[in-house]
Amino acid sequence: MFKKIITIVPVAALLTVGATAQASTITVEKGDTLWGLARENNTTVETIQTVNHLTSDLIYPGDLLTIAKEKQHTVKLGDTLWDIAIEHDVTVSQIKDWNNLQTDLIHPGLNLVIYVGAKASAVKGTSTVAAPAQKSKESVPATNNSDDAPKTAAPVSSTTQPTGEATAPVSNNEAVKESAPESSAPAQTEGAKEIMVEATAYTASCEGCTGITSTGINLLENPDAKVISVDPTVIPLGSKVFVEGYGEAIAGDTGGGIKGNKIDVFIPSKQEAINFGVKQLKVTILD
Repeated sequence: MFKKIITIVPVAALLTVGATAQASTITVEKGDTLWGLARENNTTVETIQTVNHLTSDLIYPGDLLTIAKEKQHTVKLGDTLWDIAIEHDVTVSQIKDWNNLQTDLIHPGLNLVIYVGAKASAVKGTSTVAAPAQKSKESVPATNNSDDAPKTAAPVSSTTQPTGEATAPVSNNEAVKESAPESSAPAQTEGAKEIMVEATAYTASCEGCTGITSTGINLLENPDAKVISVDPTVIPLGSKVFVEGYGEAIAGDTGGGIKGNKIDVFIPSKQEAINFGVKQLKVTILD
């Protein structure tokens, strides 16, 4: 086991700015447009589309739409996506999707967009959104002028025929279904064991470090590898795990200071490893 970079820091709170109202669910009525609903609910067309996973401006009578308020958050030292998701009752995957994040790693000073209450509304909508796929064949969708720019012009009633529009509700339904489950994939794994651990971070970029783990993984040559150091009596060495806020990883290392319900997560950047601090996280042992 090579040298660790471990620094204990307090978990900081998020700086939140904006509205605190929770999301609401509305039923689309004949004649409704996204532009009109956005104006009526003091939000934007883009926000409604993002929260409801809409790929176009088309909506249909009977559709359930979530109207969520947008909040801006500035990440502070010690924050994780898991902490932020729990605090605002959303999922890690939603935060990553809204902010185009490719990994679970965040940095102090990063501004994140949070749509308050989006999680609860997405779950409610899954039982009813499937209907529009067949209904669109026999009824005219909610009136929407396809020539109008929803951001700048008020909607005008029209009789535009829904050319090729029947597929829009289907993709909407699929997207909502995907957002309903929690971000932690292990919840679907039968027989998975969950434990709470004290987590710190380490890096291979230190003086005298070989970068080779106890199972032979070369972290210097594979800086993107997700590896954690464990106590083999608690988490079997070589097992696949899911660490909240870190993702899927391999229990591929050990250390003299890692005893009991403690882990070290590998982070290639020395500064990010220092910023990680000490956290209480849930670990799911997948196999």
